Amino acid sequence: MNEEIIMAGFGGQGIMLMGKLLSYAGMKEDKEVSWMPSYGPEMRGGTANCTVIVSDKKIPSPMSSRPDTIIVMNLPSLDKFLPKVKSGGTVFMNSSLIGKDVEREDVKVIKVPANKIANELGNARVANMVMLGSYIEEKDIVKPETVKKSLESVLSARNQDLIEMNVKALERGKEYK
Repeated sequence: MNEEIIMAGFGGQGIMLMGKLLSYAGMKEDKEVSWMPSYGPEMRGGTANCTVIVSDKKIPSPMSSRPDTIIVMNLPSLDKFLPKVKSGGTVFMNSSLIGKDVEREDVKVIKVPANKIANELGNARVANMVMLGSYIEEKDIVKPETVKKSLESVLSARNQDLIEMNVKALERGKEYK
């Protein structure tokens, strides 16, 4: 098993947290992992993406020019990374912010209304966890329970009170696959 993922969106959408959480969960399950962040010139509101690789073999490079999967939270990220997805790959898109259809027929597209669900849960900041929940359910790379347990280690001390909300968001995301 070797899964290469690019997660992308605006700064402030929790892109790096999604990547760290998936990487940490993979590490807890004794898998080989790589997490490589990339920021635009602005932090909040600028572009942000990270590459995550989860594998049962040694990872020769943390880079991915042809990811198996992209998780995109906004339209600029879809436009930038869609051409890079391998044929047969998967595109998870935040349909709350992306109103455009994917024109490629060689990839599976999963539309997740992440912002809408996060708002229904009462916290717009958990849209990233809704997306991650969908990804984990579809791809089965790490166990959902490992991801939930990893929240304590990955969330900053000031956000520990949001663990329950993040777990709810992960659960709701599972409905979209």
